[in-house]
Amino acid sequence: MKSKLGVSALALLFLGGLWLVAAPFAVGYQPRGDEWTDATVNDVWVGGLLAGGAFLALVAYAADALRDLAGRGRHAMDTTT
Repeated sequence: MKSKLGVSALALLFLGGLWLVAAPFAVGYQPRGDEWTDATVNDVWVGGLLAGGAFLALVAYAADALRDLAGRGRHAMDTTT
C-alpha cells in the first residue's frame, strides 16, 4: 500500500510540475511573443524543478524495483538447480 501511495504522489507531483510549466501559456497570462513576465519565469523554474525531481524519484523507484525482481529471479534459479 505504501509503495502505491508513494508512486501515486510522485506521479501527481510530476504532473503538477508539468502543469506549472505549461500554465502561463495554456491559461494565457503570458502574452504571446512578449518578454516573459516574472510570474512566467517563476512558474517555469519551479515547475521544471518539481517535474524533474519527481521524474528522477520515479526512475530511482523503478530501478530499485527492477533490481529487487532480478534478485528474486536469480535466487529462484539458484534454489531449483
